[in-house]
Amino acid sequence: MDGARHDDGRNNIPPQTISTIFVLHTNILRRALPDIHVLKEGILAGDIALLSRAITLVESTNPQHQALAAQLIDEILPYSGKSLRIGITGVPGVGKSTFIESFGMHLIAEGRKLAVLAIDPSSNISKGSILGDKTRMEQLSVHPHAYIRPSSASGSLGGVTYKTRETTLLCEAAGFDTIIVETVGVGQSETEVSQITDFFLLLMLAGAGDELQGIKRGIMEMADGMVITKADGDNIHKAKAARSEYARALHFMPPNASGWIPEVKICSSYENAGIAEVAAMIDKFHHHQVSNGHFEQKRSNQNLFAFRQLLNEGLFRRLLAQHGVQDHIHQLEARVLNHTLSPYTAVHQVLQHLALG
Repeated sequence: MDGARHDDGRNNIPPQTISTIFVLHTNILRRALPDIHVLKEGILAGDIALLSRAITLVESTNPQHQALAAQLIDEILPYSGKSLRIGITGVPGVGKSTFIESFGMHLIAEGRKLAVLAIDPSSNISKGSILGDKTRMEQLSVHPHAYIRPSSASGSLGGVTYKTRETTLLCEAAGFDTIIVETVGVGQSETEVSQITDFFLLLMLAGAGDELQGIKRGIMEMADGMVITKADGDNIHKAKAARSEYARALHFMPPNASGWIPEVKICSSYENAGIAEVAAMIDKFHHHQVSNGHFEQKRSNQNLFAFRQLLNEGLFRRLLAQHGVQDHIHQLEARVLNHTLSPYTAVHQVLQHLALG
């Protein structure tokens, strides 16, 4: 046709479309591998959007993202560590989110900047968060001096997500002077929160009965303070009785290395009653720890704990990544499943395969 070359339409793309595709492609690449300098400067400037993006980078399991996240953490480390870190845990139904909403608004009224790292139970199917604390903290979620970051526990047995420690450092560098870590609240595995926070607060219900005995001992031994929640209406007398009961129980716990004696308070989050007393207890604890040197000592011990934990995880991943290891493990798993090999022997064979046994 007039000597025109046959064209199937692929060469008739308008220049504007090509330019748009190029920009989109460039943006995708930038999102996949963010500029660490831009993230650092944005975090230090208090840019919440860049802070959120940095936390997403830290939580990523992509090896390239992990390398960049490690670089970012090193970059912001000198600007972190200046907050008070508060871990809050308790049984489901105790009202953790409601308490944090009331408590957080009180802290903001005192002039503090608050970051809440809300760790939700994760779905076994989607592996995502199934509660959504951000939707239940309506006042904090819209306050300019508060930042809420919900994260899925994703199978972590410590009650916190694996990257909560690094997320705390990012929030501190962004200018938040108080960090609250709300844990899953599912039982004895909650204790890891004490390894990343300065003050460990345990929320309890009045009249909960013997069904809670299984979780009390382990967590109460590490609690720096306790609060009996929902102390309002007809329940206030039960709350006061529970306060006395738990205060007596704490005297049978091993003494705190710093000499701090855990206190027990009561509060009503709905009525904002007792919230100021809880804040005063935490401030009293902080002053006590700083004055006798235990605050910095605990931070140092937590850094050592983090190093050893991350080293163990890293070595485990490297060992599993060795050639043939996964296939060997799958073969042993099949034998364990059909009862032809004991789990103990299977583990021993894996270690022998790795020349560690």
